[in-house]
Amino acid sequence: MDFTYPSIYFAYLFFALMAGLAVFFFIRSRRDGYWGEKGEDAKFHVFEDDETIRRNP
Repeated sequence: MDFTYPSIYFAYLFFALMAGLAVFFFIRSRRDGYWGEKGEDAKFHVFEDDETIRRNP
């Protein structure tokens, strides 16, 4: 009995699953607006909140 086929099928299934998830999250992040002009506004908002906490203890 050849045990190579199950490992090959598992590897192909795993690669297909990972590629599918990458495409899914790419489409989802594009739809949610992370690729537009204001995509990094959340980052600056978090940093501004951090600075106000440091200035006003």
